[in-house]
Amino acid sequence: MQALFDVILPVFVVIAAGYGVAALKIASDRTIDETLNFTQRFAIPVMLFLAISDLDIQTNFSFSLLISYYSGALTCFVIATLGAHFIFKRAIEDSIAIGFCALFSNTLMLGLPITERAYGTDALASNFVIISFHSAFCYLVGITAMETVRNRGGTPLEALTKITKAMFSNALVIGIALGFAVNLSGLTLPYVVREGLSMIGASAIPIALVALGAVIYRYKPEGQIGPVVMVMILSLFVHPIVTYSLGSELSLSDAQIRSAVITAAVAPGINGYVFANMYNRAKRVAATTILASTLLSIPTVWVWLHFLP
Repeated sequence: MQALFDVILPVFVVIAAGYGVAALKIASDRTIDETLNFTQRFAIPVMLFLAISDLDIQTNFSFSLLISYYSGALTCFVIATLGAHFIFKRAIEDSIAIGFCALFSNTLMLGLPITERAYGTDALASNFVIISFHSAFCYLVGITAMETVRNRGGTPLEALTKITKAMFSNALVIGIALGFAVNLSGLTLPYVVREGLSMIGASAIPIALVALGAVIYRYKPEGQIGPVVMVMILSLFVHPIVTYSLGSELSLSDAQIRSAVITAAVAPGINGYVFANMYNRAKRVAATTILASTLLSIPTVWVWLHFLP
């Protein structure tokens, strides 16, 4: 239990700092938005580029692992989107943004450190395989759904054009694609370039968390609570249960099941808000969900750690 507090509580300290920055008016709303855009469009893509360019994907790649994890993620996205629209009467665009929160787990800031503390550094290979496809898969699903809905009345070609343009203008997807290009080509970045990019990438998570804390102050935890509770149930319970069930059926190794289930069991990541911010939809729900589910994930992940082999 102490390991979970050592990992999660420091995250809350950084979020609280951002909350204080906004509450004390140290930074304006415009500055906060520009800071979030910096992480979304530059720092995080750089971090993902470096991480993927260094991965030994061929050695650890497993279709069964990806099917187990992403089937659960997609199931949660569909349920959350339909639930938000038909049960909580949100506009379909809002519902897709809410569904994206249930789709996008905090694989980097929670999944990795929890797995490492619980099972050691050598246990992270399967985590990295999942992460290498995470942003590309989630943004493809989210952008496809959103652009299809926004293109109501248009032709399929128009919808496909908008989806393609949105995907390849997304900095996160570009960073991932370039990382794969370097990885598969065997290119080696010059030391000076890699060190400089590493410094930029190292700033991504803490700055993003500060921006998130400031955003939470602006969109205080209030309003429609139903969609928030629904996403928390899907993210913290349904996703890991589906992942564990499929992983067992597909005969994943113990190490693979641990990585997949812990990654599935963590709270939605900051990209849930990033996506909502991209389309200016359901931002209050996204910010509240990330805060509340991260706190609730402390006991739920602890249960999974004791249940897993």
